[in-house]
Amino acid sequence: MNALESTSTRPYLIRALYDWCTDNGLTPYVAVLVDETVQVPREYVKNGEIVLNISFDATSSLKLGNDFIEFKARFAGTAREIMVPVSRVIAIYARENGQGMAFPVPVPGATADEPAKASPLTSVTAAGSHPEDEARIVQLVTPDPGSPEGGQDDEPPRPPAGPRPALKRVK
Repeated sequence: MNALESTSTRPYLIRALYDWCTDNGLTPYVAVLVDETVQVPREYVKNGEIVLNISFDATSSLKLGNDFIEFKARFAGTAREIMVPVSRVIAIYARENGQGMAFPVPVPGATADEPAKASPLTSVTAAGSHPEDEARIVQLVTPDPGSPEGGQDDEPPRPPAGPRPALKRVK
């Protein structure tokens, strides 16, 4: 089997990074490029993209399959069925520290030989195509220069300051 016949590595990498986030107590988020194949609440889509919290606490019946990510989640108190084709996931990362992975942006009608065009969310090139790739940083959120905080108003809420909760062992 050659590289062209093998299955995509994207679903395996998504599952691995999801496991890494949960094992380290981090909150896994996925950034999705929305089109007609993506089943998400359209009122939360901005610039054709949506960021979803896929943590255990935020979802129920989560299935990270090879073709689709499926789960149920609440949006403004209303339960919704979410279904995202794995090919539409453009990044998975931890909310707390931003560590994760961005994927090439899918281009409608493009063949494997055509390069993907960059979306406003990410800029990803094939590894090894430039010597400076290892030092390149992928920007997950494009700041809006017109906002007072440089685009940070769409950032997920930060946990409250103060001591972190801790478990106390009772014997």
